[in-house]
Amino acid sequence: MATLAAAAGIAGVMVQSGSAGTVQDYPEFPYPVTNYQEDNRGQFHFSSRGGWINDVNAPLYYDGEYHLYYQHNPHGLQWDTMHWGHATSTDLVHWKQQPIALEPGVHPGNLFSGGGVVDTENVSGLKDGEDDPIVVYSGTDGVTVFYSTDGGSTFQTYDGGTPVAKPAGTSRDPKVFRDEATGTWGMVVWSDEGGNGVNFYTSDDLLTWTFASRYQAGWLFECPDFVAMPLDGDPGNVQWVLSDASGEYVTGAWDGTTFSTDQTTPLRFNQGNSQFGGSYYAGLTFMNLPDDRVVSMAWQPGNAGTIWTGNMTFPVQMRLETVDGRPTVLSTPVGEIEGLRTDTQTWKPRMLDGPRAAELLDGVDMDTVEIEAEFEVIGRTESRFGFRLGTGEDGWFDHEVVYDSATQTLDGVPLPLEDGKVRLRLLVDRGQLEIFGNDGRLYRSLNVNFDSMPGDDAMELFVDGRVRLTNLAVHQLGSIWGGESTLTSNLGGKWYTDSGVWSDVSGGKQGTSGGDAFYLNTTTGTDFTYEADVTLNSGTAAALTFRSNRDASRHYTANVDSRANVIKLWRPGRDIATYPLAVELGRTYHLKVVAVGPRLRVYLDDAAEPVIDAVDDTITSGQFGLNVFNGTAVIDDVQVSEP
Repeated sequence: MATLAAAAGIAGVMVQSGSAGTVQDYPEFPYPVTNYQEDNRGQFHFSSRGGWINDVNAPLYYDGEYHLYYQHNPHGLQWDTMHWGHATSTDLVHWKQQPIALEPGVHPGNLFSGGGVVDTENVSGLKDGEDDPIVVYSGTDGVTVFYSTDGGSTFQTYDGGTPVAKPAGTSRDPKVFRDEATGTWGMVVWSDEGGNGVNFYTSDDLLTWTFASRYQAGWLFECPDFVAMPLDGDPGNVQWVLSDASGEYVTGAWDGTTFSTDQTTPLRFNQGNSQFGGSYYAGLTFMNLPDDRVVSMAWQPGNAGTIWTGNMTFPVQMRLETVDGRPTVLSTPVGEIEGLRTDTQTWKPRMLDGPRAAELLDGVDMDTVEIEAEFEVIGRTESRFGFRLGTGEDGWFDHEVVYDSATQTLDGVPLPLEDGKVRLRLLVDRGQLEIFGNDGRLYRSLNVNFDSMPGDDAMELFVDGRVRLTNLAVHQLGSIWGGESTLTSNLGGKWYTDSGVWSDVSGGKQGTSGGDAFYLNTTTGTDFTYEADVTLNSGTAAALTFRSNRDASRHYTANVDSRANVIKLWRPGRDIATYPLAVELGRTYHLKVVAVGPRLRVYLDDAAEPVIDAVDDTITSGQFGLNVFNGTAVIDDVQVSEP
């Protein structure tokens, strides 16, 4: 848990005591309406739909889903009474907002930062049903245990919140780890007993913990992580990496009770501003991953919008390699980033000077992109080169990523040439920039306020001197939010917002607009049955759209219209047919469209006969979608089947 009491001027510790209510009483979901287009809102960096977030909590994998819990104030844009927010993903990239996981008043104690694990062997004995228990740890000045028996959605309090471990002094931020060599569990907890350090505990059942040892170091301040990593890919040479909230770390040995290292000066995972209010803080590694990867995410505090504060770094894969004779953690974006690439442009090798470099990226969009480049410094010519991002008139740019071959630094951070070459990889989002050098030897997260509205951004490759470009690729990246939905649907394509504001609510997908607004799916159809539950809560009309083109300038739409009191089948330029109906706001109607060739039938509330049976041969096939006109509606249970 970041030291927000000091940083935010909060006196003392806010104690959230008692246990009232049940998990069904959580009031914070659904979140405020958003289309995730607020200023600086990252399009591929996770942020909570609304409210404040800080530390990553208990990242883990279970039954096909990645779970990301996090410190959260859903009621405001500043740090306040801590909850555990929750999001899930099937690919580490597209995150779906979930209801609150740990709630003050429902769960006792200070719900500060902590870790968690999936108890696949049920050593805790907490299993109650089909799912393996998910056990998480939180609390200050004593570790409290919570557990889930429904796959990580809701949590119960273990033993009334009685602490299972209680270090001396001020303590917080328990992280659990698995010791495969001894077949036991370990837990590392930060405390200030006698100075900064961590207490280690061990357990056979995840519930009863025995003090094992203490490791003390002045640099080691809060949010510890402890993970085993093979050195240079050798499974026979496993090192343990102990880190703190700032990403400082040392490597050493763990004998089952004690951590030892000969390193007194820590290295850093990330060369960004690694402190509260900066651009990298309180990272944790995922537990129970289905492969041998070590994957981490951290908090980027410095970004904020109108309804949200803070986001997470893009997940990185960590590996431990010997660099300059010392075990060093290298970080690169997880491979799943390739699933976000919507378009790629590449350039062949060439020599570059200033004028040739300046014209190379002319006309290339820079809204949300991944840049991969390799440069070779020829001879003894000193040169500076890199990318100017968010360029404008009169030489303006938002950020300049510079490699200086004279000082061998990237963005001001030391990065030696390798065989005369340097490799750059940049992740450019609307308020976030992450820089990787030489396959992860340098990892730097920054907050940069790029223009958050798409379509006006540009970038420039620049060279002072001469340098050889050996390869360059610019990948346009899609938004992670297009895959997020509480909408129940069997459509396999990707949903995206064409117009209006579409958000996830507990009853499905909610659309709000002052005119026509469409939420479209990339799935297309020619002949089909298309149906859904449609609730018009206010305004004029809500509808099913079908045989649409990409921007909904051509489509068929069947709606319920409260102003005209009809069910209407229409396309742009023509009302095809209507059926009189006294439309009630707030009532759920089941609409079904059966389209076979030019024959279009509309059914209401599962009736055997259609209320509209019309013929129109203008549009033969296209995408499926939802529509709202001049109002707010919720649509759910969207299904497509054979006609």
